[in-house]
Amino acid sequence: MSTILGLSPDGALWAALGLLGVCLVLALAAVALWRRASAQSAAALKGQADAVPSAFPAGDVATGLISRQDFERALDKAVARCDAQRSAVCLLFIDVDDFSDVNDALGHEAGDEVLHEVAVRLHAATPAKRSATRVAGDEFLVLLTVGETVAQAQAQHILEALSRPLVARQGREFRLSASIGIAAYPAHGARAGLVSKAHAAMRTVKQTGGGAWASFNPQMAVDQRAQAALLADLRVAAQSRQFELFYQPKVDARTLQVTAAEALLRWHHPQKGVISPNVFIPLAERNGLIGDIGNWVIEEACRQAGTWRAAGFRMRVAINLSAYQMRQDDLVQRIESALASNRLRPERFTVEITESLALENTRTTQRTFEAMRRAGLHVAIDDFGAGQTSLAYLRQLPASELKMDMSLVNDLATSADARAIAQAVIKLAHALDLRVVAEGVETEQQRDLLVRMGCDELQGFLFAKPMSAAALGLWAMDDEFSHRPEFSSSLFQDTRPAP
Repeated sequence: MSTILGLSPDGALWAALGLLGVCLVLALAAVALWRRASAQSAAALKGQADAVPSAFPAGDVATGLISRQDFERALDKAVARCDAQRSAVCLLFIDVDDFSDVNDALGHEAGDEVLHEVAVRLHAATPAKRSATRVAGDEFLVLLTVGETVAQAQAQHILEALSRPLVARQGREFRLSASIGIAAYPAHGARAGLVSKAHAAMRTVKQTGGGAWASFNPQMAVDQRAQAALLADLRVAAQSRQFELFYQPKVDARTLQVTAAEALLRWHHPQKGVISPNVFIPLAERNGLIGDIGNWVIEEACRQAGTWRAAGFRMRVAINLSAYQMRQDDLVQRIESALASNRLRPERFTVEITESLALENTRTTQRTFEAMRRAGLHVAIDDFGAGQTSLAYLRQLPASELKMDMSLVNDLATSADARAIAQAVIKLAHALDLRVVAEGVETEQQRDLLVRMGCDELQGFLFAKPMSAAALGLWAMDDEFSHRPEFSSSLFQDTRPAP
């Protein structure tokens, strides 16, 4: 038998066992040292954590902000100190504007990342670190132990912090904005109503476009009650169909023949009379009623278009689509079904989409645009010139028509800049093989300038105000309602394509 390092077999065995024992002892010592070091490290970290509060105390999982219960306790304590010291407390109610667009574009996981970044920026922008919580969704509350004037400056600071570029998944850059309502204690009343008053102020900002702050005033509470009453009436109106479509003609710029009529929604309130869509459409959009109302508009416009076509009125009918409708997966199918029921061709029916909505470029709206392209619908980009549409993106849309915003038309007669911009819009549209409609034409001078520029169609009070379907029928047949008989015959002719 062989030997190991010159030792006998028995000696080799004992040497191997001894070596194994040494290794075991060393291993046990290493484990002991590791446990001791870990314990010291944990103690050190605990000491650091006690010395420096966590940036995000445990609470809301998505954002890391404190829980609503902890926030309410902090608010109670701040109000108690305020009463004892005769100081002030302010509450900011923050709603991220158009946050649903982020979810639509990138999905809910990316949306959660954006909410977390909002929380980080709120945390960095507020002086007290345990002063912010998430209410629900994209709504936040911030507690400030300062007076109202300082709180207003703080709200502006938060708006600026949120507006800095934010890069989410897929390298997509966002610039967020928010609507902020401010309520002060004791200036605006008891602690119990502080959150609702900050929320009322936030809603006021939201209704005017967002991206700003507002302090509560008693009129907001009155307006909120009035809005609640109007919303209740609107729900009844949606069920009992208290709506009517009025129609405003569009005329060919060269022949002054009617080419189309835009359907405009009106609400006949049983006590208040006709209510403007500028009042009730935003209310319907905020409260989930726009879907039902929009579906009714599609059905009614198609029904009326079918009736006119059967009577020989050869004009295109246009409807306006809301952002909510553009995000509905079955929108185009609904339009196609309504057209088929009334024996109408898709290319003879126009859907008008605002420039800002066309610019959204979310996955949902892109799918809707693609469905419109496949269906052969006539698509018009409304209010063009009011925003900042990307020319490269505009070229990709299935649009056949641009509607020049009336702000460009208003100053044509008095402003060389307005004329230069209008001319540029018309040339751009024609280069992209798009027809141009100028809306808001009210004077003959505006009409003549637009005709010379090569505008294709005109719409405005110079030609006709919005009217009921019955009135339009009488106007078309040269009844007493018709102030311009030369238009009436065009309703019995097909729209001619642009040369």
